[in-house]
Amino acid sequence: MAEDRSMKLYYKAGACSLSPHIVALEAGLDIAIEAVDLKTKVTETGANFLEANPKGSVPALALDDGTVLTEGAVIAQYLADLAPASGLIPAAGSLGRYKVLEWLNFIATDLHKGFSPLFNPATPDDYKTVAKQNLDRRFAYLEAVLADGRSYLTGETFTVADAYAYVVLTWAGKVGVDLAAYPKLSAFFTRVGQRPKVQAALKAEGLLAA
Repeated sequence: MAEDRSMKLYYKAGACSLSPHIVALEAGLDIAIEAVDLKTKVTETGANFLEANPKGSVPALALDDGTVLTEGAVIAQYLADLAPASGLIPAAGSLGRYKVLEWLNFIATDLHKGFSPLFNPATPDDYKTVAKQNLDRRFAYLEAVLADGRSYLTGETFTVADAYAYVVLTWAGKVGVDLAAYPKLSAFFTRVGQRPKVQAALKAEGLLAA
């Protein structure tokens, strides 16, 4: 796939924006990236991030025509569709496509949002306990799905859903959630994390030693 520096991904290291970053590299797209300070809403070049994305959240993908796409699951689909041969997402209209979208929605609503209370210092401890219990149920579901020996969520092909799931699972250790009780899920996490393009995205965001 040809390089396309005309696209710029606004990101925060290790946040959910890591998912489309991984997808871009897996798709062979050498897009530009620009870090955002989410507290000040200022990018690493000194730009006002709110001018690019009034929502103030990452990721945001600026296209060469000035259009800005937001929402990580949407950006990941867009990037994957630029490289159909990559297999990152099945063709539009196919059942396989809808299975990947089903996973993207599950990850966004059940996993991603499930971690949110654990990052909020104002969340009462009692509610954090409930949030962890809810996540445990989601992990148990993922463990059961992966118990059939599949390498990735939909089978043997790595997709945008796997990238998103991996990124969300990286947060577990940061909030005191242990995946050790879920060996299949832990193996999935390790497997995805060892992919060369995943490693490259982690390194580019300063999350790995040079």
